[in-house]
Amino acid sequence: MNQWIVNKTANKTESRAMAVVCRWVMGLALTVASIAPVQAADVALSKEAIEGALKAAYDKYKNLDEGANADYIPALAKVDSNIYGIALVTTDGELYTVGDISSEVSIQSISKVYTMALVMDEQGPKTFLDNMGVDATGHVFNSIVAIEQYQGAEMNPLVNAGAITTTGLVTGKDYDGIWSKILAKYEQFAGRELTVLNDIYESEAATNQRNQAIASLMHAYGHIDDNFLRATDIYTRQCSVGVNAKDLGMMAATLANGGKNPVTGEQVTQTENIPEILAVMATAGLYDDAGKWLYKTGLPAKSGVGGGIVAVSPGKFGIAVISPPLDAAGNSVRAQKAIADISNALGGNPYEITPQ
Repeated sequence: MNQWIVNKTANKTESRAMAVVCRWVMGLALTVASIAPVQAADVALSKEAIEGALKAAYDKYKNLDEGANADYIPALAKVDSNIYGIALVTTDGELYTVGDISSEVSIQSISKVYTMALVMDEQGPKTFLDNMGVDATGHVFNSIVAIEQYQGAEMNPLVNAGAITTTGLVTGKDYDGIWSKILAKYEQFAGRELTVLNDIYESEAATNQRNQAIASLMHAYGHIDDNFLRATDIYTRQCSVGVNAKDLGMMAATLANGGKNPVTGEQVTQTENIPEILAVMATAGLYDDAGKWLYKTGLPAKSGVGGGIVAVSPGKFGIAVISPPLDAAGNSVRAQKAIADISNALGGNPYEITPQ
């Protein structure tokens, strides 16, 4: 009998507890998503307020000299650390930017959110509960210990083990078919054609032995099929897609707008899946500091070691910042500070409710 099945059977009580917690988090996300449009009507997001908030945050942090580029992928160490751009897109399709919004960096782990959305559209939210789970692991994003602890369960789609598994769940007749589907989904979110940064892909593919080991373990415990190395390579390719701050702002705003791209008008992902997507972003989006981030901002968000962060104020706006220097947890230093300031200035925290 599959060892993973044995483990699940032996821990029925624990699994039931996990399901209760997941339902609670998702229910909270539903409540927040339903509250946010009311708040958006109460707090006017004027052009002047948004432009002022972006300029203030940009100016405040443009000379900040903290953090360092990721270097465990050699090509990331060579990315211009001075890139700094902010983009905010409202749910009615207005775009506001400041700084460098044309330079592209690799999307890296931000891609995990949008592959999760693709699989959720195809197979439903329960797929994740039944496979890798939706819990924060308490370990680093590429932990092998976290896999062994529960034999690949009780994790989430935003750590590497869960993300590679999620990529392995995308349907398609072959490598090219799967990849085309993933890239097309990203392009729908961004509202334009995207391409892979080949220097990043080649550098990452040459140094991803740990991810190959992670995929092998997830395969051993029954979470990924026999094509686990293919899943790893496609995952590496998806992390190497080039995006600028405007692209990421659009991708965040599409989530803020119930899965409908507010500029193109295309329904990119199913509205009923947005609460689950945002719930996972809220609990696991900023690596080891996800809890600290949510405590300070209330915003579901996702970072990538390429230097980008996307954040979502449900029913109001999506915001993104690109700045490659990272802190010890792997999150952009400038991006965290700028998004927090802008959200605070615009009333973006969905948990801040004015008593009636």
